[in-house]
Amino acid sequence: MSLVKYNNNSISAITSAASIPSGALVPIKTLTASSSATLSFVHGTDGVVLDSTYPIYKFVFINCHPATDNVAFQYNGSTDGGSNYNVTKTSTAFYAYHKEDDTDHVVAYSAGGDLAQSTSFQPLVLGVGNAADEQCSGELTLFNPSSTTFVKNWISHVPSHSYQSYIYDWRTAGYMNTTSAINAIQFKFASGNIDSGKIKLYGIKDS
Repeated sequence: MSLVKYNNNSISAITSAASIPSGALVPIKTLTASSSATLSFVHGTDGVVLDSTYPIYKFVFINCHPATDNVAFQYNGSTDGGSNYNVTKTSTAFYAYHKEDDTDHVVAYSAGGDLAQSTSFQPLVLGVGNAADEQCSGELTLFNPSSTTFVKNWISHVPSHSYQSYIYDWRTAGYMNTTSAINAIQFKFASGNIDSGKIKLYGIKDS
């Protein structure tokens, strides 16, 4: 097969080209923690969009560092604009880990990371350490939160540096068991503040 080579003259001869599609991932809001008890995304507040504008929403966590050692990073939803974060959820969770000194590694189901028709906050990762270099980063994807017909499916993937010098890779999925629209999401550690870190909210355009 022959190789076609282009030069400046051949490129300059092009009179039209197909338009480049705009990105499907649309930035909506960034929240930055500074010894914050919670970070909350409430539709209609401070530029936050969390309605039928997008069929999928993605939250991205960047270097979320806890003030307290060995804690879970978790979330909950609201159907009343953030007055209450207590949506009923059922979920499943598993993880893989590997210790820095190569003495321990496993893949396992997490009974402590799942919920069964519970209004409690959903753990996205357990055991995050609070040493200077320890944190968790990852993402939570929420599907069609404005639906008043279906329950609200979600999936998350969160790697973290644990308090015992492990790398954990957490995979969690579930549904918020409500046909009411979800219009607010809150994140926090199970104990203590979010010492530092960022959470970004994106909308994903329909195809």
